[in-house]
Amino acid sequence: MTNTKKTNIPISSFLSDNENYLKQTVGLGVTFDVGIRKFHILDKEIGVLFVNGLCDTNYIIHILEEAIDTNEIQRYGEGTVKLLENRLIHQQVSKIKTMDDVILQVLSGLIVIFVEGETEAFVIDVRSYPGRTPTEPDTEKVVRGARDGFVENIIVNTALIRRRIRDPRLRHEIIRVGERSRTDLCIAYIQDIANPDLVKIIKQEIANIQIDGVTMADKTIEEFLVKQGYNPFPLIRYTERPDVAANHLLEGHVLLLTDTSPSAIITPTTYFHHVQHAEEFRQNPAVGTFLRWIRFLGVVFSLFLLPLWLVFVMDPAVLPEKLAFIGPNKVTNIPIALQIILAEVGLEFLRMASIHTPTPLSSAAGLISAILIGQIAINVGLFVPEVILYTAISMIGSYATPSYELGLGNKIGKLFLIICTALFQEIGFVVGMTLLILFLASIRSLQTPYLWPFLPFDWEALVKILIRPSISSLKVRPSIVHPQNIRRQK
Repeated sequence: MTNTKKTNIPISSFLSDNENYLKQTVGLGVTFDVGIRKFHILDKEIGVLFVNGLCDTNYIIHILEEAIDTNEIQRYGEGTVKLLENRLIHQQVSKIKTMDDVILQVLSGLIVIFVEGETEAFVIDVRSYPGRTPTEPDTEKVVRGARDGFVENIIVNTALIRRRIRDPRLRHEIIRVGERSRTDLCIAYIQDIANPDLVKIIKQEIANIQIDGVTMADKTIEEFLVKQGYNPFPLIRYTERPDVAANHLLEGHVLLLTDTSPSAIITPTTYFHHVQHAEEFRQNPAVGTFLRWIRFLGVVFSLFLLPLWLVFVMDPAVLPEKLAFIGPNKVTNIPIALQIILAEVGLEFLRMASIHTPTPLSSAAGLISAILIGQIAINVGLFVPEVILYTAISMIGSYATPSYELGLGNKIGKLFLIICTALFQEIGFVVGMTLLILFLASIRSLQTPYLWPFLPFDWEALVKILIRPSISSLKVRPSIVHPQNIRRQK
């Protein structure tokens, strides 16, 4: 197994020795994308180490032209090192002394310039990662508001946040995670707002990560950070919108941005953080409150509609006569509970198929699934019409949930309630719902109660969740993040 630990081997004054070391470690001369370009300046041999695809090739050529294109006075008046220091026209030029740093910087997309006879090397940041331009996230679209979104480049993502918060106290601390991947992870917070204990806890958890690589990016970081286990409910919130990220920073949250991921992790979060959407703050408070309540209703329908309807089906005595129309109005040989579970599984099949189906075919596949499969299933007696109706409403409610992760967690909670109801009828529903609430109340994410402000109860904070407050009325930051500066700037 290759040793990935630091060896602190110094840079040799002989370029050939450095080249031999790179052949043994990074496969120089074997792997095609790692290369070295050698030439002479004055009487010294120069070697430029780079990785194809991670550097701006045109900028490298420009830098080398500047270094080589010297007049006679400069040639005889300066040494090679001094000449390079004066001729490397770039805003980020530094020196390193060890081969470990050489390898790390080169594999991160920087170029390293060796000078024969010198034990230090120049490092120039000419990174140009393959990527896309910022576009509006598909899962967090708004009618009014910014159309930019995070991309897979951590430098671009931090710049999008910095553009919105031009506060000198905004901190972007870079940590590398993964023994082999050496993935860049940025911890973002505002120094005089964020709780220093929270920042310390997050740094400690990240420092304790022992893994080869974080190729799954932020999801890998999440599992190490909150140690979720088999809890289906999300303990952190993802966002792909820079304005949402900036707003949470100003509240006192700490954000994590991982290179190669277009999402930012927001910590700490509660259940109610996942039912808020940027669109609510892009409309006036009355409309924002209306939209928020519609989303709340969608969450309630996605979680409780099917189990509650199953209670009425299994025990018609508890159903008021005026609600008898909710069905089922057709006798069937297949138990309703089994029909509901089959319908839920079928919808998951359709969801997965739509994800993996090429875009030009997805519309046709959805039409076939909705019209043919659904109608035929009713005609042959596999489902009663009410099962299809209420399952569809429940599915729409889950899609109305702003957080994709919470929507999936609610689906598992819904199946748990359906099974409890199918086994023990209304008692099973009540007991199952009680167990679900107790389970949610027992969860703590980074020492934060998951059901706050409902449990523990905080009336003032709960009102701000139920009713979208006007921006001018937000005088204090949320107490749950324990900000150093509780009052917002006037």
